[in-house]
Amino acid sequence: MARSITDRMLGALRLETATYEEVEADEKATGEAAFIVVATSLLSGAVNGVLTGASSGFFGALGSFLGWVFYAWVAYIVGVKLFPGPATKSSWGEVARTLGYANMPRFLIIFELVPGLAAITRTVVGLWVLAATIVALRSALDISIGRAIWIAIASAIAQLIIIAVALSLVAPLFSG
Repeated sequence: MARSITDRMLGALRLETATYEEVEADEKATGEAAFIVVATSLLSGAVNGVLTGASSGFFGALGSFLGWVFYAWVAYIVGVKLFPGPATKSSWGEVARTLGYANMPRFLIIFELVPGLAAITRTVVGLWVLAATIVALRSALDISIGRAIWIAIASAIAQLIIIAVALSLVAPLFSG
């Protein structure tokens, strides 16, 4: 029986493998994962707006949502098609759902509003999301922690290369 989204969110924060396995198996959790990505992005944009006066709310959320979809796609290709583990049998949805839940620590970005805690909050949240990403990929791809770390790094590098190439191709269209 599937647990509530709140229970899953707390399990994801605690880096519980069982939670990520449950989310991986529940096709209905894709919407929950998207909600987490959008909500944490809007919160991050609001915090940034309070701290800097710049508003990145809607466009930040849209960018984060598209980034999650794209990173899940890249991780799926790298982890399932290019370098699968012996037990890897996964779909894009399974990868996307677990990676969406791996964004849960981003809710803690609210602590950047506490004077003197911005840098430590950013560091802790970043490392926590990284750890959650590794747990998510391990669950979605049925691989070891070492292989999950490698897939996370390779996927991030591949994503950066693809984005850099795409930007270099469209940049001439916007230059005078």
